[in-house]
Amino acid sequence: MQPFQPATRLAAFVLAATFGAPAVALAAEPYPCANLRLVSPYPPGGTTDILARLISPSMQQTLGVPVIVDNKAGASSNIGTEFVARAQADGCTLLLGNNTGVVINRNLYALRIDPVKDLRPVAYVAAMPLVLYVNPKVPAGDVRELLDLVKRKPGTYNFASGGSGSPQHLAGELLKLQGNVEMLHIPYKGQGPAMTDVIAGQVQIAFETTAALLPQAQAGRVKPLATTGSTRADAFPELPTLMEAGFKDFEVTNWYGVFAPAGLPDALTTRLNAAINTALASPQVSAKLAELGSAKVAGGSAQDFAGFVQAEVPRWEDVVKRSNAKVD
Repeated sequence: MQPFQPATRLAAFVLAATFGAPAVALAAEPYPCANLRLVSPYPPGGTTDILARLISPSMQQTLGVPVIVDNKAGASSNIGTEFVARAQADGCTLLLGNNTGVVINRNLYALRIDPVKDLRPVAYVAAMPLVLYVNPKVPAGDVRELLDLVKRKPGTYNFASGGSGSPQHLAGELLKLQGNVEMLHIPYKGQGPAMTDVIAGQVQIAFETTAALLPQAQAGRVKPLATTGSTRADAFPELPTLMEAGFKDFEVTNWYGVFAPAGLPDALTTRLNAAINTALASPQVSAKLAELGSAKVAGGSAQDFAGFVQAEVPRWEDVVKRSNAKVD
Protein backbone atom coordinates (compact mmCIF):
# COMPACT_ATOMS: atom_id res chain seq x y z
CA MET A 1 0.00 0.00 0.00
CA GLN A 2 1.52 3.31 -1.10
CA PRO A 3 -0.92 6.16 -0.53
CA PHE A 4 1.45 9.08 -0.83
CA GLN A 5 2.20 11.53 -3.57
CA PRO A 6 4.90 10.60 -6.08
CA ALA A 7 8.10 12.58 -5.87
CA THR A 8 6.99 14.63 -8.88
CA ARG A 9 4.06 15.99 -6.83
CA LEU A 10 6.00 16.54 -3.63
CA ALA A 11 7.22 20.00 -4.63
CA ALA A 12 3.63 21.19 -5.02
CA PHE A 13 2.81 19.90 -1.54
CA VAL A 14 5.80 21.73 -0.06
CA LEU A 15 4.85 24.99 -1.74
CA ALA A 16 1.33 24.70 -0.39
CA ALA A 17 2.64 23.93 3.10
CA THR A 18 5.13 26.76 2.99
CA PHE A 19 2.86 29.53 1.75
CA GLY A 20 -0.48 28.32 3.07
CA ALA A 21 -2.37 29.10 6.27
CA PRO A 22 -0.60 30.96 9.09
CA ALA A 23 -0.71 27.89 11.34
CA VAL A 24 1.43 25.91 8.93
CA ALA A 25 4.91 24.81 9.91
CA LEU A 26 7.14 27.48 8.46
CA ALA A 27 5.81 30.33 10.55
CA ALA A 28 8.14 33.16 11.49
CA GLU A 29 7.94 32.48 15.23
CA PRO A 30 10.99 30.74 16.77
CA TYR A 31 10.91 26.98 17.16
CA PRO A 32 10.02 26.15 20.79
CA CYS A 33 13.18 24.08 21.50
CA ALA A 34 16.80 25.12 21.84
CA ASN A 35 17.66 22.02 19.80
CA LEU A 36 15.80 19.07 18.32
CA ARG A 37 16.85 15.48 18.98
CA LEU A 38 16.18 13.08 16.10
CA VAL A 39 16.57 9.58 17.53
CA SER A 40 17.77 6.74 15.32
CA PRO A 41 17.05 3.49 17.21
CA TYR A 42 19.86 1.65 15.44
CA PRO A 43 23.68 1.90 15.40
CA PRO A 44 25.46 4.19 12.92
CA GLY A 45 25.84 2.83 9.40
CA GLY A 46 22.41 1.34 8.79
CA THR A 47 19.66 2.76 6.60
CA THR A 48 17.80 4.46 9.47
CA ASP A 49 20.94 6.32 10.49
CA ILE A 50 21.68 7.24 6.86
CA LEU A 51 18.20 8.73 6.41
CA ALA A 52 18.28 10.62 9.71
CA ARG A 53 21.56 12.27 8.77
CA LEU A 54 20.30 12.95 5.25
CA ILE A 55 17.26 15.00 6.27
CA SER A 56 18.59 16.63 9.45
CA PRO A 57 20.64 19.45 7.82
CA SER A 58 17.65 20.75 5.86
CA MET A 59 15.38 20.42 8.91
CA GLN A 60 17.91 22.43 10.92
CA GLN A 61 17.97 25.17 8.31
CA THR A 62 14.18 25.32 8.03
CA LEU A 63 13.40 25.21 11.74
CA GLY A 64 16.30 27.44 12.79
CA VAL A 65 17.57 25.17 15.59
CA PRO A 66 20.26 22.47 15.72
CA VAL A 67 18.96 18.99 14.79
CA ILE A 68 21.04 16.36 16.55
CA VAL A 69 20.95 12.75 15.37
CA ASP A 70 21.08 10.54 18.47
CA ASN A 71 21.71 6.80 18.03
CA LYS A 72 19.91 4.85 20.76
CA ALA A 73 20.37 1.28 19.60
CA GLY A 74 19.35 -2.01 21.13
CA ALA A 75 16.54 -4.52 21.57
CA SER A 76 15.63 -4.49 17.88
CA SER A 77 14.98 -0.72 18.03
CA ASN A 78 12.73 -0.98 21.11
CA ILE A 79 15.06 1.09 23.32
CA GLY A 80 15.07 4.14 21.06
CA THR A 81 11.41 3.78 20.20
CA GLU A 82 10.36 3.65 23.86
CA PHE A 83 12.64 6.59 24.68
CA VAL A 84 10.78 8.78 22.20
CA ALA A 85 7.34 7.46 23.14
CA ARG A 86 7.99 8.44 26.78
CA ALA A 87 9.46 11.86 25.96
CA GLN A 88 7.59 15.15 26.34
CA ALA A 89 5.30 15.87 23.41
CA ASP A 90 6.87 19.28 22.88
CA GLY A 91 8.53 18.85 19.49
CA CYS A 92 12.02 18.54 20.96
CA THR A 93 12.36 14.74 20.58
CA LEU A 94 11.52 12.82 17.41
CA LEU A 95 12.05 9.30 16.13
CA LEU A 96 13.27 8.24 12.70
CA GLY A 97 11.36 4.97 12.92
CA ASN A 98 10.50 2.13 10.61
CA ASN A 99 8.04 -0.70 10.27
CA THR A 100 10.08 -2.87 12.65
CA GLY A 101 9.85 -0.63 15.66
CA VAL A 102 6.39 0.77 15.06
CA VAL A 103 4.21 -2.07 13.74
CA ILE A 104 6.20 -5.35 13.83
CA ASN A 105 7.77 -5.57 17.28
CA ARG A 106 4.42 -5.27 19.02
CA ASN A 107 3.69 -8.79 17.66
CA LEU A 108 6.93 -10.25 19.00
CA TYR A 109 7.82 -8.54 22.27
CA ALA A 110 6.08 -7.81 25.56
CA LEU A 111 6.58 -4.07 25.15
CA ARG A 112 5.98 -1.51 27.87
CA ILE A 113 4.50 0.79 25.24
CA ASP A 114 2.36 0.39 22.13
CA PRO A 115 4.20 2.31 19.41
CA VAL A 116 1.07 2.61 17.28
CA LYS A 117 -0.79 4.31 20.12
CA ASP A 118 2.09 6.07 21.90
CA LEU A 119 3.69 7.70 18.86
CA ARG A 120 2.23 10.29 16.51
CA PRO A 121 3.14 9.91 12.81
CA VAL A 122 4.65 13.16 11.51
CA ALA A 123 6.00 12.46 8.02
CA TYR A 124 6.71 9.59 5.68
CA VAL A 125 10.35 9.61 4.56
CA ALA A 126 11.19 6.63 2.33
CA ALA A 127 10.35 3.05 1.38
CA MET A 128 12.94 0.62 0.12
CA PRO A 129 12.90 -2.95 -1.09
CA LEU A 130 15.41 -5.37 0.35
CA VAL A 131 18.21 -7.18 -1.43
CA LEU A 132 19.05 -10.83 -0.82
CA TYR A 133 22.83 -10.99 -0.72
CA VAL A 134 25.60 -13.40 0.25
CA ASN A 135 29.28 -13.39 1.07
CA PRO A 136 31.21 -13.30 -2.25
CA LYS A 137 32.74 -16.72 -1.54
CA VAL A 138 29.35 -18.45 -1.50
CA PRO A 139 29.29 -20.46 -4.79
CA ALA A 140 25.84 -19.40 -5.94
CA GLY A 141 24.94 -17.11 -8.82
CA ASP A 142 21.20 -16.91 -8.21
CA VAL A 143 18.55 -17.72 -5.61
CA ARG A 144 17.87 -21.26 -6.79
CA GLU A 145 21.55 -22.15 -6.69
CA LEU A 146 21.75 -20.72 -3.18
CA LEU A 147 18.82 -22.79 -1.95
CA ASP A 148 20.30 -25.92 -3.54
CA LEU A 149 23.50 -25.29 -1.59
CA VAL A 150 21.58 -24.85 1.65
CA LYS A 151 19.71 -28.13 1.05
CA ARG A 152 22.87 -30.07 0.15
CA LYS A 153 24.82 -28.81 3.17
CA PRO A 154 22.43 -28.53 6.11
CA GLY A 155 23.83 -26.59 9.05
CA THR A 156 26.44 -24.83 6.89
CA TYR A 157 24.54 -21.74 5.82
CA ASN A 158 23.01 -19.25 8.26
CA PHE A 159 21.32 -15.90 7.71
CA ALA A 160 21.88 -12.65 9.58
CA SER A 161 19.59 -9.75 10.37
CA GLY A 162 19.74 -6.55 12.36
CA GLY A 163 17.37 -7.96 14.97
CA SER A 164 14.54 -10.38 15.54
CA GLY A 165 11.33 -9.20 13.93
CA SER A 166 12.99 -6.83 11.48
CA PRO A 167 11.82 -6.96 7.86
CA GLN A 168 15.22 -8.46 7.07
CA HIS A 169 14.53 -11.24 9.57
CA LEU A 170 11.02 -11.82 8.26
CA ALA A 171 12.31 -11.91 4.68
CA GLY A 172 14.72 -14.67 5.72
CA GLU A 173 11.92 -16.62 7.39
CA LEU A 174 9.77 -16.31 4.27
CA LEU A 175 12.67 -17.52 2.13
CA LYS A 176 13.01 -20.57 4.38
CA LEU A 177 9.27 -21.18 4.17
CA GLN A 178 8.91 -20.79 0.41
CA GLY A 179 12.26 -22.40 -0.42
CA ASN A 180 11.65 -25.35 1.91
CA VAL A 181 15.07 -24.99 3.54
CA GLU A 182 16.42 -24.76 7.07
CA MET A 183 18.77 -21.95 8.07
CA LEU A 184 19.67 -20.65 11.51
CA HIS A 185 18.78 -17.01 12.11
CA ILE A 186 21.62 -14.97 13.65
CA PRO A 187 20.24 -11.67 15.04
CA TYR A 188 22.51 -8.64 15.54
CA LYS A 189 22.05 -5.28 17.23
CA GLY A 190 21.53 -3.43 13.98
CA GLN A 191 21.97 -3.98 10.26
CA GLY A 192 25.48 -2.49 10.23
CA PRO A 193 26.99 -5.22 12.46
CA ALA A 194 25.05 -7.90 10.57
CA MET A 195 26.50 -6.78 7.25
CA THR A 196 29.98 -6.59 8.73
CA ASP A 197 29.85 -10.27 9.66
CA VAL A 198 28.47 -11.31 6.26
CA ILE A 199 31.34 -9.44 4.60
CA ALA A 200 33.78 -11.20 6.95
CA GLY A 201 32.23 -14.59 6.22
CA GLN A 202 31.05 -15.25 9.77
CA VAL A 203 27.50 -15.54 8.38
CA GLN A 204 26.78 -16.30 4.75
CA ILE A 205 23.37 -14.85 3.88
CA ALA A 206 21.30 -11.75 4.66
CA PHE A 207 18.78 -9.25 3.38
CA GLU A 208 19.51 -5.52 3.39
CA THR A 209 17.98 -2.35 2.04
CA THR A 210 19.24 -1.01 -1.25
CA ALA A 211 20.49 2.10 0.56
CA ALA A 212 22.88 0.33 2.89
CA LEU A 213 23.93 -2.45 0.50
CA LEU A 214 24.70 -0.45 -2.64
CA PRO A 215 28.18 0.84 -1.61
CA GLN A 216 29.24 -2.61 -0.43
CA ALA A 217 27.99 -4.25 -3.61
CA GLN A 218 29.77 -1.68 -5.77
CA ALA A 219 32.99 -2.40 -3.86
CA GLY A 220 32.60 -6.15 -4.40
CA ARG A 221 32.36 -6.92 -0.69
CA VAL A 222 29.00 -8.68 -1.08
CA LYS A 223 27.20 -10.57 -3.84
CA PRO A 224 23.56 -9.49 -4.40
CA LEU A 225 21.20 -12.11 -5.83
CA ALA A 226 17.63 -10.74 -5.88
CA THR A 227 15.36 -7.99 -4.58
CA THR A 228 12.09 -8.12 -2.65
CA GLY A 229 10.02 -5.39 -4.32
CA SER A 230 7.09 -5.80 -6.67
CA THR A 231 9.31 -4.46 -9.47
CA ARG A 232 13.06 -4.36 -10.03
CA ALA A 233 14.97 -1.86 -7.91
CA ASP A 234 16.42 1.16 -9.70
CA ALA A 235 19.63 0.76 -7.70
CA PHE A 236 19.99 -2.90 -8.85
CA PRO A 237 18.25 -3.07 -12.25
CA GLU A 238 20.14 -6.23 -13.22
CA LEU A 239 18.72 -8.23 -10.32
CA PRO A 240 15.45 -10.16 -10.62
CA THR A 241 12.83 -9.82 -7.94
CA LEU A 242 12.12 -12.88 -5.84
CA MET A 243 8.71 -13.01 -7.47
CA GLU A 244 10.41 -13.13 -10.88
CA ALA A 245 12.51 -15.99 -9.49
CA GLY A 246 9.33 -17.94 -8.77
CA PHE A 247 8.51 -17.01 -5.17
CA LYS A 248 4.82 -16.11 -5.06
CA ASP A 249 3.81 -12.87 -3.33
CA PHE A 250 7.34 -12.40 -1.95
CA GLU A 251 7.21 -8.66 -1.39
CA VAL A 252 8.93 -7.17 1.67
CA THR A 253 9.57 -3.43 1.83
CA ASN A 254 11.19 -1.49 4.64
CA TRP A 255 9.59 1.90 5.19
CA TYR A 256 10.76 4.83 7.29
CA GLY A 257 9.12 7.86 8.79
CA VAL A 258 9.40 10.49 11.49
CA PHE A 259 7.32 10.09 14.64
CA ALA A 260 6.77 12.20 17.75
CA PRO A 261 5.41 11.30 21.17
CA ALA A 262 1.63 10.99 21.12
CA GLY A 263 0.01 14.25 22.11
CA LEU A 264 2.20 16.48 19.96
CA PRO A 265 0.02 19.54 19.19
CA ASP A 266 -1.41 19.79 15.69
CA ALA A 267 0.42 23.05 14.96
CA LEU A 268 3.83 21.53 15.76
CA THR A 269 2.99 18.36 13.83
CA THR A 270 2.13 20.44 10.77
CA ARG A 271 5.25 22.56 11.16
CA LEU A 272 7.54 19.54 11.44
CA ASN A 273 5.78 17.79 8.58
CA ALA A 274 6.38 20.80 6.32
CA ALA A 275 10.05 20.98 7.33
CA ILE A 276 10.55 17.29 6.52
CA ASN A 277 8.74 17.63 3.20
CA THR A 278 10.98 20.56 2.38
CA ALA A 279 14.01 18.36 3.07
CA LEU A 280 12.66 15.54 0.90
CA ALA A 281 11.92 17.93 -1.98
CA SER A 282 15.40 19.45 -2.06
CA PRO A 283 17.39 18.39 -5.13
CA GLN A 284 20.24 17.02 -3.01
CA VAL A 285 18.04 14.86 -0.79
CA SER A 286 15.69 13.64 -3.53
CA ALA A 287 18.69 12.72 -5.71
CA LYS A 288 20.30 10.84 -2.84
CA LEU A 289 17.08 8.97 -2.08
CA ALA A 290 16.81 7.94 -5.72
CA GLU A 291 20.44 6.84 -5.68
CA LEU A 292 19.82 4.77 -2.56
CA GLY A 293 16.85 3.07 -4.16
CA SER A 294 13.92 4.60 -2.31
CA ALA A 295 10.53 3.86 -3.77
CA LYS A 296 9.28 6.85 -5.75
CA VAL A 297 6.83 7.92 -3.06
CA ALA A 298 7.72 10.27 -0.24
CA GLY A 299 6.31 13.05 1.82
CA GLY A 300 2.65 13.90 2.11
CA SER A 301 0.60 15.03 5.07
CA ALA A 302 0.84 13.74 8.61
CA GLN A 303 -2.75 12.54 8.29
CA ASP A 304 -1.93 10.44 5.22
CA PHE A 305 1.06 8.94 6.98
CA ALA A 306 -1.04 8.08 10.03
CA GLY A 307 -3.54 6.28 7.81
CA PHE A 308 -0.74 4.36 6.13
CA VAL A 309 0.67 3.22 9.49
CA GLN A 310 -2.74 2.00 10.62
CA ALA A 311 -3.14 0.00 7.40
CA GLU A 312 0.27 -1.62 7.92
CA VAL A 313 -0.65 -3.06 11.33
CA PRO A 314 -2.75 -6.04 10.12
CA ARG A 315 -0.42 -6.68 7.18
CA TRP A 316 2.64 -7.24 9.36
CA GLU A 317 0.64 -9.21 11.93
CA ASP A 318 -0.17 -11.61 9.08
CA VAL A 319 3.48 -11.83 7.93
CA VAL A 320 4.67 -12.65 11.46
CA LYS A 321 2.00 -15.33 11.81
CA ARG A 322 2.62 -16.97 8.42
CA SER A 323 6.40 -17.00 8.82
CA ASN A 324 6.21 -18.21 12.44
CA ALA A 325 8.88 -15.64 13.31
CA LYS A 326 10.19 -15.82 16.86
CA VAL A 327 12.35 -13.59 19.03
CA ASP A 328 15.73 -15.30 19.37
